[in-house]
Amino acid sequence: MPDPIRSPLQFGAVTILPTTAVDVRLWLLRLPGDPAATGFGPLGPEERTRATAFRRPDLRARYVAAHTALREILGAETGRAPGDLVMVREPCPGCGELHGRPALEDGPHFSLSHSDDVVLVGVADAPIGVDVEGTATESSIGDVLPRLHPAEQAEIRDAADRSAAFTTVWVRKEAWLKGIGIGLARSLAEDHIGHRGQPPGWSVADVPAIPGYAAAVAVRGALGRLEVADRV
Repeated sequence: MPDPIRSPLQFGAVTILPTTAVDVRLWLLRLPGDPAATGFGPLGPEERTRATAFRRPDLRARYVAAHTALREILGAETGRAPGDLVMVREPCPGCGELHGRPALEDGPHFSLSHSDDVVLVGVADAPIGVDVEGTATESSIGDVLPRLHPAEQAEIRDAADRSAAFTTVWVRKEAWLKGIGIGLARSLAEDHIGHRGQPPGWSVADVPAIPGYAAAVAVRGALGRLEVADRV
């Protein structure tokens, strides 16, 4: 299991929604410095297919390590062996085909994100999305900024630290897009999330990561307790 990154939590503005509060459990992990994947471990058929698609061994190893950690966490949450968990795809909200958000055949909702060697896993009893990213470079900001919602563009342009502001806005938006099951197939300009936005029916919160990274979680409903677990 990768090492947990222990960090106090701070929250962005959270709108109290007219639903039962949803508790969220998060694991912020760091993969080994040189993850050496000699096999696929407990991964299922779809995960193995995706792993073999990586041409670079280091990227393949990180994918395997991140998804192994996810299965270990879900196994601990459900009381099942990691290799016995059956992963499925929910219907896509856009077209109805079975290529939407990954899900357990019978278990809690979850979301996984990894950037370099940093992994974030979220588990809840409602649809959830998480995202962690390294601080954006100026070149990536220039490529993506014009595609964001105009209000988000203004927030970032007016910020003292554009890189940090952009990365925070990005992880908040991507966490929500993952939560609703559409991901980046939805236009980035369609919705205003920004630094404090709360989409109707959803709660979005910042999750402090380690220096050089930003992270966020989105959950459908009112956000209840947000807990970072030290270990599986």
